[in-house]
Order: sequence, then C-alpha cells, then structure tokens
Amino acid sequence: MLDLRRPQVMGILNLTPDSFFAGSRVSSADDLLYRAEAMLTAGAAVLDVGGYSTRPGAPEVTEEEEKQRILPAIEALRQRFPEAFLSIDTFRASVAAEAVAAGADILNDISAGTLDADMIATAGRLNVPYVLMHMRGTPQDMAQHTDYADDLLTELVRFFRDKLVALRAAGVVDVILDPGFGFAKTSAQNHELLRRLDELRVLGLPLLAGLSRKSMVYKPLGLTPDAALTGTVAVNTIALLNGARLLRVHDVAEAMQTIQLVSNTYSIPSSP
Repeated sequence: MLDLRRPQVMGILNLTPDSFFAGSRVSSADDLLYRAEAMLTAGAAVLDVGGYSTRPGAPEVTEEEEKQRILPAIEALRQRFPEAFLSIDTFRASVAAEAVAAGADILNDISAGTLDADMIATAGRLNVPYVLMHMRGTPQDMAQHTDYADDLLTELVRFFRDKLVALRAAGVVDVILDPGFGFAKTSAQNHELLRRLDELRVLGLPLLAGLSRKSMVYKPLGLTPDAALTGTVAVNTIALLNGARLLRVHDVAEAMQTIQLVSNTYSIPSSP
C-alpha cells in the first residue's frame, strides 16, 4: 500500500508530444524506462503515466490514440519495475480499465467522473485508489469557467463532498484529493488555493498538489516552464506546510530534497 503518513512524490511521465513542459515529454520506449528508473532511484513513490495533454487549450486525442500511447508503456514499466506504484492519468473509463489490466495501480482522473459517465462505476469495479481532482469544463475550455458564485474553498469542499458520496456508493475505498491547480482557476485563485490548502483537510483525506512548473509559478516571474524549477520548489514548500501529502512533479530529486528539509525544520501536519 502507498503510505501517505509522510509526504511522497509522484513523478510525471508524459507520453504526449504537446505537454506544456517540453522537458517532460517521453521520446521513446528506452527514454521511458530511463526516466522511470531515474525517478524511482531519486525517491519517487509513484509514476504517473499520461497520454492526453491537459494543458489549457490542448487538442483532443482519440480514445484509441490514448490507449496506443499508454498501454505499451504501462506494460513495459510493470515488467521492468514490478514493485513500483503506477498511476494512469486519464478521464476515460475504458482507458482506465485497460491500463489497470496492464498493470496500473492508481487511477488519476482530472475530471472527477464528469467527462465520462462510466468512470465512477468503473473506478469502483477496478478497486484501486482514485485521485479525485477538481475541474470545470474540459481541458479545451476550462479557462472560461473561473467564475465561482461562492468562496473558492467553500465551492471545492462542496464539490469534493458530493463526489465522495458517489464514489463511496460505487465502492471506491481509497481516495486522494487534488484541488486542481491551474484547472478552471485564475492565477489569483490558484495562489489563494495554495495559501488556504489546509482548509481541505476538513474532508479527512490525503491531499495531492500538482504545481510543478505551472503558469501560476512561471508567469508572475516572467519566466517559461523550463526556468520554473526554483519557483516550483517554493510553492511545493508552501503546499507541504499546508498539508499536502503527495507532490506531483517533473523533478523528483528536487521534490524529495524539499520534503526532507521541510520535514527536518517543521512539524508537517499529520495525515488524516
């Protein structure tokens, strides 16, 4: 089982040609295994495999193309690293089911079941941990859905509460909450969410923070994703102090160092 009583790191493996951070794009089967080994050696507890770019305005990818990208990769990773935790980053139920059959251990769904009506029932049937993320709209139009009638954190708590009811009814036992930094949120909203992240601990579930090299990090600094590692370390530090238990990152070694130094200096809030 994945132990989140202390913070852990999820390494990102992008099998997409258009991920917002060019340095994260896997170019070949050998490159995949090389990157995976480097991440695991650096201390990653989970490898997150995705075949559909969810950057703002990303083009649509067919279901078949997504499967062609991720299924051979998961099979290769499972064979090469049998003890590793593998996560499938998808919002499609059929992709999730085939990925778990190929060896994935965790389902990471950016849509919380809103983009595929079969996803929640499928998650219950697969009986794997489920990452429940907050998003509005789709990756193509989410930037148009940043108006929140109520307080942002109140909206997120209500969203997660309602989704948890559906997940529990479907038989999903283990859930990790992802507030969805950069998904249907303005830069100001992202920073408010980071500042108030600990308020989501009221739900009693582990929190994932996916902040790595995102626009909320590099745009205020006038940089690009390639130059956003230092900023990523800074925001990950804040996330840890506010209760994050899983850091989803491109740069595993730096995230592990951040966790170690924060843990040595502060008493990180205990996991739910």
